[in-house]
Amino acid sequence: MNRNYPYGFIAIVAICLSMFSCKKESTIQESPALKLPKDQAVSAISIPSVKNGPLGICYVEVNNADIRNVGKYTLNAGGKRLFDMAIIFAANINRNASTGKAELFFNANVANVLNNKATYIEPLQAKGIKVTLSILGNHQGMGICNLASQADAQAFAQQLSNAVTTYGLDGIDFDDEYSDYGVNGTGQPNASSFVYLVTALRQLMPTKLISFYFYGPATSRLSFNGVTVGSKIDYSWNAMYGSYSVPNVPGLPISNLGPAAIDIQATSSSTAANLATQTKNNNYGVYLYYNLPNTNVESYLSSVSNVLYNTNSLYNSGGEGTTGVNFYQNANYGGVTSNGIPKGTYTLTQLEGYGFINDWASSVRIPAGWTVTMYADNNSTGTSWVLNGNQSNFTTLSPNANDLVTSVKIQ
Repeated sequence: MNRNYPYGFIAIVAICLSMFSCKKESTIQESPALKLPKDQAVSAISIPSVKNGPLGICYVEVNNADIRNVGKYTLNAGGKRLFDMAIIFAANINRNASTGKAELFFNANVANVLNNKATYIEPLQAKGIKVTLSILGNHQGMGICNLASQADAQAFAQQLSNAVTTYGLDGIDFDDEYSDYGVNGTGQPNASSFVYLVTALRQLMPTKLISFYFYGPATSRLSFNGVTVGSKIDYSWNAMYGSYSVPNVPGLPISNLGPAAIDIQATSSSTAANLATQTKNNNYGVYLYYNLPNTNVESYLSSVSNVLYNTNSLYNSGGEGTTGVNFYQNANYGGVTSNGIPKGTYTLTQLEGYGFINDWASSVRIPAGWTVTMYADNNSTGTSWVLNGNQSNFTTLSPNANDLVTSVKIQ
């Protein structure tokens, strides 16, 4: 993956090039051993929503940013995650010099994230955030739109499915950029390639997510032989940052489309807020973010969340449970979390201001040297439990405290 120029510049150039280089289609060689299923109405796989409003989808440039940053942002009201999906940007579709076939490639930074899934991927998934892998061209002439046959599409889909299984991912995202169709003697985009690819991948991954960054030659090659891409994928979103444009993917409901897209480091906060207003007013189900940095951008993201969810965003810079007490919806610090709660005595109403929910907590992280007394009833009454450190599973307490805590004292 190379991004040697500003994204907006390359996107404009790519659009201009696609007008000239993507009109001629190569001859399709269909494998007789593989049949293309006729189009069917397939219900899109949806990401479970824990907040009232559009899903937050975030691409992270892992060449220069830590993907775990996606898990550091919560909503002030309710303590729910701002982002619902983190997309590893990006793996590549390369051309094997010996065979001329498509080959999945990971640069060193992507490989580091994938090979250390326990460090980078699983902690996000434990918080309820889906983690998928973006597939991007790599200037070698090979892309998602010029696979020469159905067998070639099946073979590359198998590579993608294997990666999802090996690295415990939640799905695949397609981005039809930087393929440089035609170089190295490769073919131009054809009518069947992308349809064959998503059809094969859906068969291999019936319960995983497939999304499409609405850009490139693939946007005009969404149907072949009676089968549509929209019947095989789950989400699609606008690819032009700082703009509002509804992806034209027949078959996807508005709940699975994202017309607004922002570059966190380039789109102004006023534009981001305006795009959020349009998304909310038109009832679309996705808001797309790109380029989340390692630094705290809580204020910027609040310009979006205040519109979409009527609350500001909060950033936790140093691990949860280090500067305040964090309660979790699930055991082993999973699911939705409260924001860090400082020392004090709290009624249920006061706890709710930190995103705590009554009779909901199943685990807790506590700063070193602090003591937390949890109560089953409001106003520090009822059965109590005293904790002097992290507790990963409230069912192991005596008596069982799971989904029973209503008020707390933190000292």
